[in-house]
Amino acid sequence: MNYQTPRGTNDILPKDMSKWHRIEDVIRQFTYLYDYKEIRTPIFEDTAVFKRGNDSSDMVNKEMYTFSINGKDSLTLRPEMTAGVARSFVQHKMFAEADLPVKTYYVGPQFRYERPQKGRQRIFHQFGVEVIGAKNALLDVETIALGYSIVSALGMSQLKVLLNTLGDDESRANYKQALKKHFESDLENLCGDCKRRYEQNPLRLLDCKVDSKRESMLQAPKMSEYLNEESSAYFTQVCEGLDGLGIPYEIDDRLVRGLDYYTHTVFEVISTNDQMGSQSTVFAGGRYDGLVEYFNGPSMSGIGFAMGIERLILALEGEGVDLGEESTLDAYVMCLSQTASLKSLQIITALRASGFSCERDYLQRSFKAQFKTVDRKKAKCVVIIGEKDLETNTLTIKRIADQKQVVCSFDDVVIEMDTLMSEDDHQHECCGEDCTCGK
Repeated sequence: MNYQTPRGTNDILPKDMSKWHRIEDVIRQFTYLYDYKEIRTPIFEDTAVFKRGNDSSDMVNKEMYTFSINGKDSLTLRPEMTAGVARSFVQHKMFAEADLPVKTYYVGPQFRYERPQKGRQRIFHQFGVEVIGAKNALLDVETIALGYSIVSALGMSQLKVLLNTLGDDESRANYKQALKKHFESDLENLCGDCKRRYEQNPLRLLDCKVDSKRESMLQAPKMSEYLNEESSAYFTQVCEGLDGLGIPYEIDDRLVRGLDYYTHTVFEVISTNDQMGSQSTVFAGGRYDGLVEYFNGPSMSGIGFAMGIERLILALEGEGVDLGEESTLDAYVMCLSQTASLKSLQIITALRASGFSCERDYLQRSFKAQFKTVDRKKAKCVVIIGEKDLETNTLTIKRIADQKQVVCSFDDVVIEMDTLMSEDDHQHECCGEDCTCGK
């Protein structure tokens, strides 16, 4: 049998991990600056954490991986993180902390059963943030700014911020009634999902991809026409805040997002690169009310976003952004004799203990074959140990950049490596990568 990854899943190979590490490094740098703390919740939760009441989202109705244990408990692989974070927020009584809001971030896999395509997999990875415990328009602005700053720092420039408001409960209830009245006469002509959404959550009609070009969709009333004074003022503050930070945005009246718990501010940041096609959303989110209460916590508002890492990589590569090559080795230890094998292991262990990244040969290959590995791994130095070196208690260190080499005792290998590496760094700082001045 020819074993392969399941449909809709991918292996992330060692040669690609440097891209992921680069992104995760930038994520952690910015979350540190914004004072977010990492949270890790279980990969599966009680199904009721995600399937709440009469939810109209495709994620809940079509895409969840749900299973039971001994025919009793119903569990679901997490399709998104917001609900799990809210559950954890209540379970551990984080709402009682002195300094609200609680600002968290996460990085991890999510699971959705959907048709695989470019930028959309059944197992995918997300970075996201959740801020719970404060309702403030400028906090919405800060949250958008965090995501925008991260993708900008990574080198993404072909992007657009789409913004909308779903208003408060009163505004949203009035708008839903207006939508139901508007679509009533055309309901029989809409797709099956739209007929379901009409009853569950009419807002989600605007998110339909099948009927998006129908006249009834194009002529649908706008949320802005049904905002009460408080909701309108809140959205104005969000817009003024983004203007104040110089973050460009477009108001999209049809933006509702895919989950039912959103209120007030919703947003999507999309790639405008043609290569992204229909999967252009890089990160998206919004403000939500009711989740903390659903998990038996106090009435508290939250805001967050999720960013698909696979899709972010596609967007960056589409713009020609270099996320960095595989890391290089500080030293490759070449053992030229089987009798020197143990000594070479002792040397490489000492170098690693001193902070040098090292590797060695374990296949007893020839000198020439080992040097090819040195080139492939882009090692900065080569440490050579032969049978005769055991007699003199010495070894040779060669710096690849300029072929400078020194002979030293086994005991001094760390000192000499440190000297050669320091000289190499100074040369590059002094004259550039191809420096030969020897300063």
